[in-house]
Amino acid sequence: MAHDTTVLVLGGGSTGCGIARDLAIRGVDVTLVERGNLTGGTTGRMHGLLHSGGRYAVSDQASATECIEENEILRNIASHCVEETGGLFVQRPEDSDEYFREKLAGCRDCGIPATVLSGREAREIEPYLAEDVARAIQVPDGAVDPFRLCVANALDAERHGARVETHAEVIDLLREGDDIYGVEVRHDSGPGKRTHATPGTTEEITAEYVVNATGAWAGRIGAMADLDIAVRPSKGVMTIMNVRQVDTVINRCRPKGDADIIVPHETTAILGTTDEEVDDPDDYPEEQWEVDQMIDTLAELVPIIEDARTIRSFWGVRPLYEPPGTGTQDPTDITRDFFLLDHDERDGVGGMSSIVGGKFTTYRAMAEEIADHVCAKLGVDARCVTAEEPLPGSEDIAVLEEGMDSFGLRSPIARRSKQRLGSRAPDVLETNENEANPVICQCEGVTRAEIQDAVEQSGSDLNAVRIRTRASMGNCQGGFCCQNMANELHPRYDEQTVRDALDELFQERWKGQRHALWGEQLSQAMLNYALHATTMNRDNDPANAPAQVDYAQFDGGA
Repeated sequence: MAHDTTVLVLGGGSTGCGIARDLAIRGVDVTLVERGNLTGGTTGRMHGLLHSGGRYAVSDQASATECIEENEILRNIASHCVEETGGLFVQRPEDSDEYFREKLAGCRDCGIPATVLSGREAREIEPYLAEDVARAIQVPDGAVDPFRLCVANALDAERHGARVETHAEVIDLLREGDDIYGVEVRHDSGPGKRTHATPGTTEEITAEYVVNATGAWAGRIGAMADLDIAVRPSKGVMTIMNVRQVDTVINRCRPKGDADIIVPHETTAILGTTDEEVDDPDDYPEEQWEVDQMIDTLAELVPIIEDARTIRSFWGVRPLYEPPGTGTQDPTDITRDFFLLDHDERDGVGGMSSIVGGKFTTYRAMAEEIADHVCAKLGVDARCVTAEEPLPGSEDIAVLEEGMDSFGLRSPIARRSKQRLGSRAPDVLETNENEANPVICQCEGVTRAEIQDAVEQSGSDLNAVRIRTRASMGNCQGGFCCQNMANELHPRYDEQTVRDALDELFQERWKGQRHALWGEQLSQAMLNYALHATTMNRDNDPANAPAQVDYAQFDGGA
């Protein structure tokens, strides 16, 4: 039978987008479907650590070795997504000397560069470290923007002919006998969403081969075709601080546990994390005590955190996979390695494989392995080049640096833009002399040109614009810029679409603040509410009902 696509990838996280890119570069016809925005699952809810492998150097050396190999590759192919912060595994008085020695030996066994520093030397690097930190191991950890990297993979996949369909939820696998030949998806009914299909409709997409890269949701997808995929979702909380209390990744040098890492990320610091198994990756409790634990425990490493301002918290779900027969009860003991499940070999059902487990740092290696597997199934003779080919935004960085003045990229705002856009900066930021490029988001220094570039990619979905630009992700959490972002949709979209997009973005920004409402952040939240309630009647007070708003009167300026 004729198929709509050769390979259908389910899941728009890092692994799914990486698979789509890899296969598309090899010349395979690929379609990717994702039920929400790209990064809508685990990828968009991580702490932003680019692993050196140090965290696994004692407990899981195979994973540690994979991490340092992929760490070095991502620094080269995704330089505009990576900040080379370095990392420290710090030892407090109550932490084991034996474990410190095991960590150091494990790093060296796995090829992870590791240097022992005294407490004084560690505090010279990070002055706010606790005075009782005795010593530390320095490793090449980094910080990575998962949104930017995932979108870059999707963009490159599209450049090579792939179809990327967001807001397309898989509602059934198409199976005939012992063969899976596609999926049925339901397209999001929201107006203005970037989609190739009519919103609110369902569509059958047939394929020669299906790849299930849905992470913590892989079991749910498999069940649609009566396949048992024993993913064990494990939730973890991350808490975001208003500034970077540290500029280096700080890890606690002890066996894996809760609240043991601080990751400097863009303008913030992210505290993490917990590890608790849950039944449903979409429905689990988000509790205040988890946030309190992050702050109280990590303040032992960096005391100023205790008095700092928390701007939001979020929870993510890890797609842990335990091979049958291992019987591990504690999720922290489950390997972070990944597994490729060929359902033809394993279950006698052809046409689909699933990839489960793993972690963000090794997404490219995971994509390479499954792309090799799929190409072998299809008889495609083409090798993987994703370890050498830079992602969009990371090409010709050196050339860009030499010509920065000609694009006006030496101002602080433009430098932030350049960090996000990388080698795409000249194309996006160069405007004609009569065209204004005001700052739309003051906290993150996002300009109109970046917003418009993101709208070109994602349509009216302002949360998709957000992950591409970081607009609304700073200290005010959208209080001062959400409406400016919405103004940038006019006149391309009608008034109701603009209003709906604004509501959706503002609600998403509010959601993460519910567990941070004390002290200065409570004041910020009340200010945001007052601004939106009084200037736009967002609380729908009938006494203040405005006349029809003409969005053309606003220019979106700061």
